[in-house]
Amino acid sequence: MPRDGTGNEDREREVTKATVYFCPVYDGIEPADQAQKMAHLIDRAAMAELINPSEYVAVKVHVGEKNNTTHVRPEVVREVVRAAQDKGGQVFLTETATLYKGERDNAVRHILHAVRQGFTVERVGAPFIMADGLNGSSEIEVQIDSGQLHRRVKIAREAAVADVLIAISHPTGHMLSGLGATIKNLGMGLASRQGKLRQHAALKPEIRQQSCRRCGKCSEWCPARAIGPTSGGGFQIDGSQCIGCGECVAVCRFDAVKYDWGADAAFMQRSMAEHALAVVAGKGGKCMFFNVMVNMTRDCDCFGVEQTKIIADIGILASTDPVAVDMAAIDLTARANGRSLAALAYERQDAMIQINHAEAIGLGTTDYRLVTV
Repeated sequence: MPRDGTGNEDREREVTKATVYFCPVYDGIEPADQAQKMAHLIDRAAMAELINPSEYVAVKVHVGEKNNTTHVRPEVVREVVRAAQDKGGQVFLTETATLYKGERDNAVRHILHAVRQGFTVERVGAPFIMADGLNGSSEIEVQIDSGQLHRRVKIAREAAVADVLIAISHPTGHMLSGLGATIKNLGMGLASRQGKLRQHAALKPEIRQQSCRRCGKCSEWCPARAIGPTSGGGFQIDGSQCIGCGECVAVCRFDAVKYDWGADAAFMQRSMAEHALAVVAGKGGKCMFFNVMVNMTRDCDCFGVEQTKIIADIGILASTDPVAVDMAAIDLTARANGRSLAALAYERQDAMIQINHAEAIGLGTTDYRLVTV
């Protein structure tokens, strides 16, 4: 913007900046103290003002895979639930099924696992409802006019139906996106199974013959009739007919369907950002995003192992702008460690691809002001 000497352009830039609230914490902070910090941040960020009585309030969480201990704790989530309920919101915790086989690959297993992880009504104050139905196929197709890769994407139905969306994210490294924080929590975490597969569009499934039990479920449920028998009695997928719907992943209980997870990382990041845009579309600004920068690890909470944090705890961020809150996470981790969390975790992956693409399609802005609480 050309300068006219009046200072008006500086004021205009200040107006367009997103506000990111930051509550610092001490390293090694206990869950009870994290919850107290979250309560202060909720109040300062005016989260409750987004909510009207009787509105459905979806609180997107990640309960961590089996053996994971570094995910955001139930005590912290409880503060968000309490504040939303105080405004009369009908609050529910939500998640979607994973593509990979584990404790969270369908609604039954996922909800039971969430209970084991402490995300119970008694402890958190709200029920846990899967946003994508029993096996990841409950979805809504959303049009995104600014999309550069997609014009229509499929997201979890209940995420679209909710009046208010609050995402509680745990920034970590990620093998493909460099950073897994709010954009990933929205775009991958609230996509339906087909949406997730579309983000990994370079992938084609294969059946591992050594794991196949010859039950024929995959062939029975394949809508494209792309799965047929082999001469050895097993089953195989015809890649020329496969439509990437992931039905075979959902119905196979023996982990016999595999993907090459080393797909084009840049495409995945951009596609993830476009799915995130679809998730917040139609919400009319009734969204709040938290990044809990505690116990930050090299890999995401989907890994079923106990991980060790790679940098000291920093604090909790809150914003109504998902791009700004992730940009702040990158900046603050870089300021504290010389390199950002993403660079420390996976130096060869450029996490700014998702950030810059998200800004380009109108999901948010990288231009923010940090308000310390």
